[in-house]
Formats: sequence, structure tokens, C-alpha cells
Amino acid sequence: MKKWIIGSLIGAIIMFGWQGLSWMVLNIHKDAAKYHPAQDSIVNYLSSTITEEGAYMMPTGKPGSSMKDHQEMMKQMEGKPWVSLIYHKSFKDHMVMSMVRGFLVNFIIVLLLVVLLTKGGLPNFMGVVTGTLSVGVITFLWGPYMGHVWYDLPWGMIRGDMLDAVVAWGLCGVWLGWWLNKK
Repeated sequence: MKKWIIGSLIGAIIMFGWQGLSWMVLNIHKDAAKYHPAQDSIVNYLSSTITEEGAYMMPTGKPGSSMKDHQEMMKQMEGKPWVSLIYHKSFKDHMVMSMVRGFLVNFIIVLLLVVLLTKGGLPNFMGVVTGTLSVGVITFLWGPYMGHVWYDLPWGMIRGDMLDAVVAWGLCGVWLGWWLNKK
């Protein structure tokens, strides 16, 4: 159990460290949130018309619309612009708590991975690395890539997530493969 905890703690540090590098130093997520020169007027307009925080897709059918109404709207929208928007009423800088929660989530997922990998006996180094990379690819495909599929997200928005999945999970897999198999 001690080996699992230490392995998971160092694995979480590796994952967290890569996330910091990829977002703050290497800037591989730069296309995930682009600058717009009219952002102040756009935000002011949205603030004057949106009263509730939430995620919006515009246009979309009114609540209770029939499937037929929805299909007609889709036909009318063909070739026209649309917007996906997350609206918050007030900006709050909660970076410290986000970082704490992020690290704790990394620790939990690495610990769960260690439990999963060792449940039927300890795989060799390559078994741990490929198992860990598989989890990274699965999480990318199920999360960011499915957003790309269903919401036609620009590839630039999720390219950084793909690199994160391969590099962070790969590094974590190399660490866990060495650590868990260390005599």
C-alpha cells in the first residue's frame, strides 16, 4: 500500500507538472481560448441580455420544442454561423483552489490507475506503460475528442489536450512502470 501511495503521489506530481508546463510555459493550449479585439463590447452586450450563468448553444430550440421543430431549425441554420458559449456573471480568481483540486484529482486518478493495473498481479514495465498510455488516450477520446466530434470544435482547441494525454500519461506510465516493478 505504501508503494501505491508513493507511486501515486509522484505520478500526480508528474501529471500536475506537465499540466503547468503545457498551459503556462509551452502554451500548447493557445488556440483553446482566442483573443477577440471586440471582446469588451461583446461581453457588455451579452451581460445586458443573459441573466443566468450557464452553457449556451445558439441557436437552439426552445425548451419543449418538438423534434420536427428542431430538425427544421437545423435545416434553416445550414451554412450559417452558430455560437457555443459559457457565461459567468462575475470573474473570480480562484487559481489556488483550482490548483489544489487539480492536484488532488491527479492523485486520485493515478491511485485508481495503480489499483487497476495491479489488481490481477503486477504487469511488467511495458505493461504498465502501455496500460497507462491507454488510459490517457481513452480519456482524450472520451472527453475532448467527443466534443470535437459532436460540437465541431476546431482541431486547435483540442490539440493541446491530445498532447497532454500522450505526454503526461506517458511520463506517468514510465514512472509507474519503473517504480511498481522496483524490487
